[in-house]
Amino acid sequence: MHLILTGATGMVGTTVLDAMLKTTDISKISILSRRPVPLADDAKDPRVNVIIHKDFTSYSPDVLNKIQDADGCVWALGISQTQVSKDDYITITKTYPLAFASAFQPVSKKPFNFVYISGQGATFHPGLFTPLFGKTKGETELALAEFRRKNPFFQASTVRLGFVDWIEQDKSVTRYMPTLGAMRTGLGHLLHPVFKVGMKGNLSPTEPLGGFLTGLAMGRWDRELRGVKGGEGQVLEGGFSVVENMFFRRVMGLSG
Repeated sequence: MHLILTGATGMVGTTVLDAMLKTTDISKISILSRRPVPLADDAKDPRVNVIIHKDFTSYSPDVLNKIQDADGCVWALGISQTQVSKDDYITITKTYPLAFASAFQPVSKKPFNFVYISGQGATFHPGLFTPLFGKTKGETELALAEFRRKNPFFQASTVRLGFVDWIEQDKSVTRYMPTLGAMRTGLGHLLHPVFKVGMKGNLSPTEPLGGFLTGLAMGRWDRELRGVKGGEGQVLEGGFSVVENMFFRRVMGLSG
């Protein structure tokens, strides 16, 4: 099985790459990245091919040729709305994944599981006070749902993560994650016990998350996705699954 990964140097992308490297059923891992990926370099795994790709709004025939036989993708490329301008945030969050979908669909000749990393707060019905991330991610999800409706081979789904928690991840993996700075690191350590004790359903621990997202791109949760409902998510017209954090926690055997 051949999987694609973006955002491999980010927090979620790092733990997904670690999970992919540990999954023997995966025969090839294609990483689209603007820069080298230290975890991939240090792994020295012959299955990994890091494709340096500077412009995520377009895809050359050479790049598409390298990934056209892929079975799935985890789109972990993203950034906080507090770190960039509004226009840049929309470009990274919405324009990039939709550009990939537009370029990849015509060359894909078989079912393809595209997994978009979203977050709690994403909504299809933004209001006056909906934050930028909630509106933009919701718009992206709807656009991906339309891609799936028009092309059943493009089996897109979205995962609305909760508080992404790296605290209990093995240090051999966290050392490859981006430096968060003193304030964000301190906040993470402060909130970790709060979520773990009183808000478990909103907690997204990175180690099981990496395995879940990898499995989703491999089609491992297809049966469970067909029955998703209530607080665990919904399935839109055309089969586009909107997966809430509670679904992730249940299928990975996490309590709460």
